[in-house]
Amino acid sequence: MSKFKLDEVDLQILDMLIDNTRIPFTDIAKKLLISAGTVHVRVKKMEDQGIIMGSSLSLDYEKLGYSFIAYVGVFLNNTSQTTFVLERINEIPYVTVAHVTTGKFNIFCKIRAKDTKHAKDVIFMVDDIEGVYRTETMISLEESINDKKRLMHTIFQELEDL
Repeated sequence: MSKFKLDEVDLQILDMLIDNTRIPFTDIAKKLLISAGTVHVRVKKMEDQGIIMGSSLSLDYEKLGYSFIAYVGVFLNNTSQTTFVLERINEIPYVTVAHVTTGKFNIFCKIRAKDTKHAKDVIFMVDDIEGVYRTETMISLEESINDKKRLMHTIFQELEDL
């Protein structure tokens, strides 16, 4: 697939969508002095090219009772079991992120739980998966930085500078 070339208007549209994925196309159009139809066509084109892959919703997990975060390193009996174990991990809704990694762990997961007891139950679910040799857990004391917007703004600025 050929690389899709973004122009300055595409980057400005993306920049506004990063800050607010729910911003109406008419508002973007007014700020950029283009038609809402143009915004719609450009966003659709970026979706078709796979540059925009949906939008996301941010939740305040603390207000929902899920403020406990832990990271679980998963050691496997054999790396050939990675796909099977990932499929089982994916069935545990409290595991929100999983990475296949190099180094100490075969898989590294982020879990969200209500409290330490709930986290223990989730970790035991992971530990009980066939093929898991053992797990190692790190408790997050505070999520200090969680900001994808800064990276996206930087990427688009670098593209504009090219």
